[in-house]
Amino acid sequence: MKVLLTGADGFLGRALAQALAGTAGIGTLILVDRAFHGQPPAGAECRDGDLANPAFLDVLFADPPDAVIHLASVPGSLAEKEPELGWQANVLAPFGLVRRAAGRRRADGTPLRFIFASSIAVYGDLGVAPVTPDTPARPRMSYGAHKLMTEILVSDLTRRGELSGVSLRLPGLVARPLTESGHGSAFMSRVIHMAARGEPYDCPVPEDAAAWWMSREACVAAFLHALATAGGPSVVQLPALHLTAGVVAAAAAGLHGHRPRITWGDDPGLTRLFGRFPPLDQRAAEAAGYQADRDAEALARAALTA
Repeated sequence: MKVLLTGADGFLGRALAQALAGTAGIGTLILVDRAFHGQPPAGAECRDGDLANPAFLDVLFADPPDAVIHLASVPGSLAEKEPELGWQANVLAPFGLVRRAAGRRRADGTPLRFIFASSIAVYGDLGVAPVTPDTPARPRMSYGAHKLMTEILVSDLTRRGELSGVSLRLPGLVARPLTESGHGSAFMSRVIHMAARGEPYDCPVPEDAAAWWMSREACVAAFLHALATAGGPSVVQLPALHLTAGVVAAAAAGLHGHRPRITWGDDPGLTRLFGRFPPLDQRAAEAAGYQADRDAEALARAALTA
């Protein structure tokens, strides 16, 4: 199998690239990003370029892959501040990639597998009722709208039999490096790092801010599962732990035998977007074979080894 992975030099992409390189049955692994700053897995082929450029897509699809995993995007807060950049990276690039993939056939005659990294940003403001597969998507930010547009395209082409597509809605992934910026949810990673170190941290949301949390390790497993399976729903809300920031901070600190030194704030914008999530009904995703982290301690442990 030949697999094309975009966003391969990002936080999730680097870990997924390593996992794909060690997956039986993958003979060729093409890694795509604007630039590469780390050492790619042995045997992987790197291609740097702009996915919004049709000429670059021509190069990538001169010898078409059997599967595409599309992670590349610019984060939500950056897409909001720079709408043209968001449009190019989060709409034109995935649309061009999906259209190139559509109608291609693998050696066994089946449609190309296309796995799209969507986001819980598609929901917008949520109430208190548990989120289910029937919860409507009403994005309140450009990033969420961009993700929803691509979900619809992937689902439609899958319905038409031109793709074997699935969009995975990702929750907040932890723990990103402290130096990484551009994500409004960056506090979710910082609170884990600082609590684990026993260092003071002014968290912008309150202790009872509830969100959906997932480690990079669990997310990589979800993408590998999506690659290994076909059929099923064309949109999957990935399972996640519904936890407060305080519980996660305590779990991270507890791994090192101390208490977190967190000062809790109440930024109304961040709290509304990332701190008032209702429970998540994940029975459908679990029935399809996707799994969340086991508990807060397992989440923190996996996050700190990311």
